[in-house]
Amino acid sequence: MPTAVINPRIRGFICTTAHPTGCAANARALIELARAGGPGKGLGVVLVVGSSAGFGLASLATSIFGYGADAVGVCFERPASIDKPGTAGFYNLAEMHRQAKVTGRRLTTINGDAFSHAVKQQAIAALQALGRPVDLVVYSLASPKRKDPDSDTVWGSVLKPLGDAYTAKTVDLDTDQIKDVTLPTASADEKTGTIKVMGGEDWKMWIDVLGAAGVLAPTCRTVAYSYIGPKVTHAIYRAGTIGAAKDHLEATGRELNVRLAKTGGGAWVSVNKALVTQASSAIPVVPLYISLLYKVMKAKGTHEETGEQIVRLFKDHLAPGRQPKLDEQGRIRVDDLEMDPAVQAEVDRLWQQVTSENLVASSDYASFKTGFRRLFGFEVPGIDYAVPVEMAAELA
Repeated sequence: MPTAVINPRIRGFICTTAHPTGCAANARALIELARAGGPGKGLGVVLVVGSSAGFGLASLATSIFGYGADAVGVCFERPASIDKPGTAGFYNLAEMHRQAKVTGRRLTTINGDAFSHAVKQQAIAALQALGRPVDLVVYSLASPKRKDPDSDTVWGSVLKPLGDAYTAKTVDLDTDQIKDVTLPTASADEKTGTIKVMGGEDWKMWIDVLGAAGVLAPTCRTVAYSYIGPKVTHAIYRAGTIGAAKDHLEATGRELNVRLAKTGGGAWVSVNKALVTQASSAIPVVPLYISLLYKVMKAKGTHEETGEQIVRLFKDHLAPGRQPKLDEQGRIRVDDLEMDPAVQAEVDRLWQQVTSENLVASSDYASFKTGFRRLFGFEVPGIDYAVPVEMAAELA
């Protein structure tokens, strides 16, 4: 495959290109965090559903390079074609495979629709080939749609309030201007669809089929990721359609925990910190909130990026021998630094003051923009983006 100079093609929260060298550098940075934060051993086999980006990719890196696991990852990514680069997630995982091979760890990636029966069976076969049961299942799947595996129904998720229409300020990522945005009330069908896509139904299906196939260790643990957020996003997030889906996810976690705890395992939902992701960039209000949050947390010295947060999650809650610390609703809370009352009070103060004119001075919007580009391998320090790069990569 020929080499090419790859430039970012960005509009709003969509980037249609990815840089192989930049993505590889991002993956190596996660690996170094994992090595520094883990004991180097302790986990046998880990399955990560949604392994190619964000919390899932960080969980894969932490499991393999922080705790010595062999792993199976499930993703839905596109390799490069003759005239188009692959997706960022594909390049992230290609580097994970290269580094795992160097260190003698086994990593298998199943690239397909994680909601389907076929991909679940492929994952089971890959786990069986490892010859040991699964110690940890990480469910980090993020998708706007889900095809029902038993019918042709395609469910879609929406971000809408369940009460009155909601109006708040947000930042236009194309113009860098602050403006008001109004989201209409969700219909009953939209609420149902969002729960079907982002709730706990598929997580439970994974645990059910893995258990039926006999690939789960008796003490197997599983974790899914969620978010609660501040009062400024409450109406459209936790009190909206997404919140209904997260309530379902958490209820599923409690149900699974009752079952797995009988043999020494467990199931939990981890509530994580707001971070720059492609999903968060698409949510009105959230990019502005994150820009303010980053400014406050960096000033206090409590800011964490994705890899740092997942390393802490494993170290304090999920590592072998650790018992998760739970809130009154049975959730792990690694959003504790974000939700510190002093942090939220300062974010609220800045929220009231921020305008288009003082956006740069009042927030860390520059880091938000840079962080978004780095998700796709751009603006990574030390890389000459004028140099043509090989677009082809392999998950092997």
